[in-house]
Amino acid sequence: MTAAPGVTRRELLKFAGATLALLVSPVGMAATSLLAVRVWPAAEYTRVTIEGNSQLKFTHLLVTDPHRLVVDLEGVEFDSVLQSLPSKVLDSDPYIKLIRAGRNRPGVVRLVVELKSEINPQVFTLAPVGNYGHRLVLDLYPTTPVDPLLALIEKSSPMDAAAGQTGDAPTAADAPAQIARPTPADQASPPRRSTRPAANRLVTIVLDPGHGGEDPGAVGARGSFEKNVTLSIARRLKQKIDAEPNMRAVLTRDGDYFVPLGQRVTRARRVQSDLFVSIHADAFVRPDARGSSVFVLSESGASSSAARWLAQKENDADLIGGVNLAKQDGHLARTLLDLSQTATINDSLKLGKAVLNELGDINTLHKAHVEQAGFAVLKAPDIPSILVETAFISNPEEEQRLNDDAYQDKMANAILRGLRLYFRDNPPIGRTKIAQLD
Repeated sequence: MTAAPGVTRRELLKFAGATLALLVSPVGMAATSLLAVRVWPAAEYTRVTIEGNSQLKFTHLLVTDPHRLVVDLEGVEFDSVLQSLPSKVLDSDPYIKLIRAGRNRPGVVRLVVELKSEINPQVFTLAPVGNYGHRLVLDLYPTTPVDPLLALIEKSSPMDAAAGQTGDAPTAADAPAQIARPTPADQASPPRRSTRPAANRLVTIVLDPGHGGEDPGAVGARGSFEKNVTLSIARRLKQKIDAEPNMRAVLTRDGDYFVPLGQRVTRARRVQSDLFVSIHADAFVRPDARGSSVFVLSESGASSSAARWLAQKENDADLIGGVNLAKQDGHLARTLLDLSQTATINDSLKLGKAVLNELGDINTLHKAHVEQAGFAVLKAPDIPSILVETAFISNPEEEQRLNDDAYQDKMANAILRGLRLYFRDNPPIGRTKIAQLD
């Protein structure tokens, strides 16, 4: 090694050593730049996401007495993004007391999530998708999962108890029945409907506000998020349904958090729902597209190329919202392989027509008939299910209407009228639940 003029050999060696140390140290390597941190609290679970411009390297462990989740992030610096994380925790968060963050050692930042109770964490990474970069997800679930049916019963008020004469409380007759698999002869002729009057029992309708949390859904030109519009309309509709005699509504989500498509279907089945209504606000590449639509499941192909495109876009919600693929058990898929959905789809079409006719009174119809496509969220094999596209949020005029309280109220009233008409012509004569394949 030859020293440059004016530079001693010792100084040159010191410089070379410092350069080598910088190259091999975590800080000297191409460090991950953090883009955002987000916290999504909900009764079912709280999600924390940390987003970076490259894949995040991490280790984690649970600590008890007191309960804490410790996460070490490697190759990152304690910057302003991480410094903002503690302020994002709400006092009302069901599971997180507070989050502390700081440098643990060179190139490593430690997060300590102080918990309000014992949890069952799911920690996983997501590859870039949509507008998101690489994400590290901390899903904090209670050790005893929230039971939607039990929660529904516990919410019953004294007035609801008085309404027990109309079949308010679930009974043994309402419980899921173990039934034999349909024979080819059974599938060839759909079951006849009784002509007797409506059953004297409470009807349960599950309302599914599309998207939520990490998944904003479609975004309007003025910046409106589909997830906010759908939740607002669903809440209005729930209030109206709950005021009806012999009817009650359950929301798949009642806040801004992500629920995987399969879990939405599972929740409907767990509360023994009679109907499933998924609420959305459509978007298209052209801003002049307008009108309301109603979709049901198709066992074969989509009824139009637009329906196929929309179904694919909605089915991508799990990619955007972020599902821990290691925890998917394929239960719903196995159920669908074993049981015919023909009768359920026929009922879904009847429900869809009733709702679509009422939507035509308050808005232009994008299509004058119910469309069909392979929407994952409509795949409950034993629950008539529809997906309502309330309007095109990508159309500036309709985006403005979707954010208007009066229009949201009209939309909720129109859907309710459709539900009433469906039950008038198709009274709930009893429950037929298929076997659980756990």
